[in-house]
Amino acid sequence: MSVKNPVETLLQWAKEKPNQGWLFQPVNGVWKKYTWAECEAQVRSMATALRNLGLPAGAAIAISGRNTAHWFLADMAIAMAGYVSVGLYPKQAPDAVKYILNHCEAKAIFIGPMPDVDEFMGCLPQGIITIAFPYPDVPKCDHNWDDLVRASEPFAGYQPPDPKQMVSLIYTSGTTGNPKGVIITGENLTFATQGLLKAMPAIGQERFFSYLPLAHAFERGAVELASIYLGGEVWFLENLDKLAEQLKEVAPTRFYGVPLVYSRIQAGVLKKMPQEKLDRLLRIPLLSSLIKKKIRKAIGLQNARYLFVGAAPMPVPLMEWFAKLGITILQGYGMTENNIYATASLPGANRLGAVGRAMPGADMRLSEEGEIQFKHPGVTLGYYKDKDKTDELFTADGWLRTGDKGRIDEDGYLYITGRVKDIFKTLKGKYVAPAPIEGALSRNTDIDQLCFVGAGLKQPIMIVTLSANGLAKPRADVEKGLIADMEAVNATLEPHEQIAKIVVAKDAWTIDNGVMTPTMKVKRNEVEKRYLPLLEKHANDYKTKVVWE
Repeated sequence: MSVKNPVETLLQWAKEKPNQGWLFQPVNGVWKKYTWAECEAQVRSMATALRNLGLPAGAAIAISGRNTAHWFLADMAIAMAGYVSVGLYPKQAPDAVKYILNHCEAKAIFIGPMPDVDEFMGCLPQGIITIAFPYPDVPKCDHNWDDLVRASEPFAGYQPPDPKQMVSLIYTSGTTGNPKGVIITGENLTFATQGLLKAMPAIGQERFFSYLPLAHAFERGAVELASIYLGGEVWFLENLDKLAEQLKEVAPTRFYGVPLVYSRIQAGVLKKMPQEKLDRLLRIPLLSSLIKKKIRKAIGLQNARYLFVGAAPMPVPLMEWFAKLGITILQGYGMTENNIYATASLPGANRLGAVGRAMPGADMRLSEEGEIQFKHPGVTLGYYKDKDKTDELFTADGWLRTGDKGRIDEDGYLYITGRVKDIFKTLKGKYVAPAPIEGALSRNTDIDQLCFVGAGLKQPIMIVTLSANGLAKPRADVEKGLIADMEAVNATLEPHEQIAKIVVAKDAWTIDNGVMTPTMKVKRNEVEKRYLPLLEKHANDYKTKVVWE
């Protein structure tokens, strides 16, 4: 029996539980509920409206703005009408916006609430049709969502397309060069989502909190599509300033984050209860379980049965810190090109430092060089309009090359040991893999972000930014901790790999200042370029162990 696609599943829930809430959208702090039946009606009418715009069959239609109920509805309407959806990040660089919309030849775009909206509107190609989502601060467009829905008859006679047909383009926010359009078929989506739900089945009514960018394959699959297949609720974050407040309010049953989100949650807890006091209270048997319960509730994670971290390695000490509070964080691994369907740690099968075992139906192997490779029905057909890059993506026998290096232990757990391309050579002619060394030093809670560089240097140097915890401390205390941890890490390394010194950067690394991708990955080449003069100045000073920018 073939698996229903997301549109068919939405129509099924609208029949089976029409009055139950699916999407919960906050506007000025007030939650608006959209039931399955209301969502179906809006999707059907918008699908008709899109057809009435006279767009060619299979045309690309973009969706922009932060996560909202209408992002989901637009995605489903595009699919129902037989078009191809293209998500854009709310904080996408102007050059990337122009490139993506021109590359996919987008004929229309949904405009949602976002920062720097005027700059974004200035990037749109001539002739593209704009449709405004019904939220405050969305600029005037050619059409308005509510007007189009009111004026259009519900779409009738929906016919599911061939599962092998392209339904979406997901542009990777690569750390170098132009974004690449990853082709996503209906089969890719259903295979990955069904496998995810097989590995992590529902337990009662599921409640999701949507705040990671929907332009990313992970949020789309693990929240939007998973919520459709599970019939779960989705509550949206209103804006980033309200993350702590609304996470507590929503208290989801599944929560996903990048390491930076979890380190910010940790910083929030330690701000209210310093580590020494927390350790003291956790040592008291009668108080310990009460304190843990209170903290979990204060964060909003008391109901979370599945807590995942992805996009970048999470420091083991940070995972251990949460574990002491009774919060098990599971690390997963995947990439847009395999629909984020690769490996995951699961409850009862979690190994710290590993990214889990292969997901159901996901064949995994290591090449002779240690590159991690995959083969399964969730893997993309390739990059849109780019045969050369597509050819590079696959091995001669059709396996997806991830570009990541790893090792697999005797129980099948995968450990990421670095990027094939991130390995650099120092002036001594020796190769260094930065990822494990960065992971080892990130035990220091005064560090927020870090990047190990060494190309063109005699000895590698670690560049770090400070966490809220580090910024609040006297400089001498921070230095003392950094030197102690650096020496402890160096004791485990080969001489050519050892950290020569730590450079403390003055400014945080953000998407806005171009040092991070929209998926919160540090752009290594950008860090090297930005701090090169500082590195050259201090490279030959072997006495100073910590340098402040």
